Amino acid sequence: MKVRTPCVGLWNLFQGLSFSIRHYSKRNHLQTVCPSSKIKAPKCHILDYSGGTVLPGSVVPWRCFSCKEEETKIPSKRKQNTSIITSELLYKNFLKSEQKNWNDISARYKAMTKRIKEKIEALHNKYTLSLGSPRLRFGNNVYFEEDGCIFLSKADDVDEGNVDILFSTEDHGFSHAFIRRIRISPNQRYMAIGLKSENSEEATCVILKLGNFPLVEKVIPNVFSFEWATNDVLYYTSQKNLKCQNVFMTTFTDQKHTKLVYTEQDARFFVDIHCTKDRRFLTINSNSKTTSEVWLVDCRHPFKLPALVQARTKGVIYHIEHRNDELYILTTYGEPAEYKLMKAPVASSGMENWQLVYALEKKTKLVDLEMFSDHCIMFLKNAGHLYLNVLSFVSHSVQSIKLPTWACEFELESHPEHTSSTCYFQLTSPVHPPKHFAYSFKENNLIEQAVQEVPIITNYHTTRLLAKSEDETLVPITVFHNMNSKELHRKPLLVHVYGAYGIDLNMTFKEEKLMLIEEGWILAYCHVRGGGELGLSWHKDGCQHNKLKGLHDLKACIMLLHELGFSQPKYTALAAASAGGVLAGALCNTAPELIRAMVLQAPFVDVLSTMMKTHLPLTIEEQEEWGNPLADEKCMKYIKSYCPYQNIKPQCYPSVFITAYENDQRIPLTGVLRYVQKLRKAALDYTSRTSKKGNWIPNIILDIQANGSHCDSSWEDSLNEVARHLAFLNKELEEVCHLQHDSKSCK
Repeated sequence: MKVRTPCVGLWNLFQGLSFSIRHYSKRNHLQTVCPSSKIKAPKCHILDYSGGTVLPGSVVPWRCFSCKEEETKIPSKRKQNTSIITSELLYKNFLKSEQKNWNDISARYKAMTKRIKEKIEALHNKYTLSLGSPRLRFGNNVYFEEDGCIFLSKADDVDEGNVDILFSTEDHGFSHAFIRRIRISPNQRYMAIGLKSENSEEATCVILKLGNFPLVEKVIPNVFSFEWATNDVLYYTSQKNLKCQNVFMTTFTDQKHTKLVYTEQDARFFVDIHCTKDRRFLTINSNSKTTSEVWLVDCRHPFKLPALVQARTKGVIYHIEHRNDELYILTTYGEPAEYKLMKAPVASSGMENWQLVYALEKKTKLVDLEMFSDHCIMFLKNAGHLYLNVLSFVSHSVQSIKLPTWACEFELESHPEHTSSTCYFQLTSPVHPPKHFAYSFKENNLIEQAVQEVPIITNYHTTRLLAKSEDETLVPITVFHNMNSKELHRKPLLVHVYGAYGIDLNMTFKEEKLMLIEEGWILAYCHVRGGGELGLSWHKDGCQHNKLKGLHDLKACIMLLHELGFSQPKYTALAAASAGGVLAGALCNTAPELIRAMVLQAPFVDVLSTMMKTHLPLTIEEQEEWGNPLADEKCMKYIKSYCPYQNIKPQCYPSVFITAYENDQRIPLTGVLRYVQKLRKAALDYTSRTSKKGNWIPNIILDIQANGSHCDSSWEDSLNEVARHLAFLNKELEEVCHLQHDSKSCK
């Protein structure tokens, strides 16, 4: 069973479902940013500034794009249409104006952007390309994906280069898509391939008939997840308007047919499909952010109706694996409301028959869980450290293993056979490339793989801190800096924050993070409430009516960093993306003196307006995270109290660089445009009111990309975005050197 999130390791190509938003591999789009698992969290993650691993139980969509304002108070349809047309014209004019503005000022960053791109590409070639592609072995066959192609090799020949090309995105007319998911039928006669467009949310499933001459058997549009029930029966979910609520079965027997087998009626729930590790059942998982329900499809009888495991119970999340005619249930049922592993007979799977197998310790985050025939491995985070807990179903014992202190994330590798005697995984950090490890059930020990694919990086230091928030809660911070750096209070500091949906900050390896460390930067990851780093309660304590706690946490983290000598405000920058933009934008409104500059990726900055628009496809299911301002006046006032757009005022703001996307279906671009316009006006108003010589005017830049989307961009587009962000930050902090002796500077 996989506890996922997005987001994704090397194994997600064949095993997992999630995918990252910013994949940094030219060769293999499946090398994404967060550990994947069957237990669904977000449909996608946010650039490299945000979510990493998310505990199961909810699909975490961010906002949906809509360029039209509601005109509910206009009685005349003719007037309404005229108003909408006028609004659209204003929107388009403003969009063109912003694009022209960026084109005019981008020249000042051109040289530095070029230098940064070259350094990132060099690090990518050195550390990432050498990792190779994930490979999956079925008997004597090995499958792998590279450069948009799927290859087949015999196990004995894979290192000799004797491979056959089974599928190519370019040759089959999908040149602007990448391979997100692969499922091979048990007898290896068919392969189902999930393709994702780089510039939209559209996904397609291609069914390939394998053999001496592989042929495309069928193309199914708008597919989110899919699994083989038997050699020739495929189950899949359809996606429409960012929602998945229907499950279909299609056959590839002599009498081919497709039929609807399940429909979810509740708009708060999102449906996907998973196959148990032993291939005994398919699970139809219907999840909201707080509640779930699972139906079983018996793979021995795939045409029978799905069987309900346990009817949905408000506030109870559960997910299913299978072993020896028993269901193993990962669930929040019972006190405390954290994850527990329970079990029940297949024949009597109701909640009244659930028996406790293992419960997590307090403030422990379950990152991932992998089932084997006689063992279960739990991947855990506690106080910033990573652990393995190995449960033996034979001896009924639990062995806990603390992993290397430098490690910040797990990345599971594919395990096609549940009878395997070894669990393979990788450890990584933002500044350390993935390193291979294995746990042997036979030897009962951890094995560090002997082959060192990439050079070992040892010139950085990792520090874990605890900041005391306004209510005395201790908030974890992870800090990285170059071991050779002197006078850290004079070094630039890049702070990362997210704090929503129970998603951990993404702390997998990124070449640009290593580059920053080499150039003397300090990196800080603030694990504020609303995220998932300390378990489900950490998320609950930072959502809905507790959202301001995340803001207090962020302030406390930055202040502690400065107090301990990690940089100072005039050398400090903040990075956030998507829902992380809420806390970043709120900090700019309430404590702008703490930072000099900020970069935002597709930020959610107009919370109140978005949550008032129920016609947007994701608003209803997002109410479990933000609240329902339409039904609750207190909720409306509370959202208004922290919403970045609502609280802009004339004051000295930091410089801001925002990247947004024309094709973003999750973050309303109109909200970002309004935010930028209001922020610029407030900054200019403050400058004109004070009219003191030497006043510093912040740069507020909006870069609207025609290509890419909230969830996916090409390698080239992602590289360009990151390089522009870092060039902007370098320029802004360089200017401090020219202003630091100016006593009239507002910073």
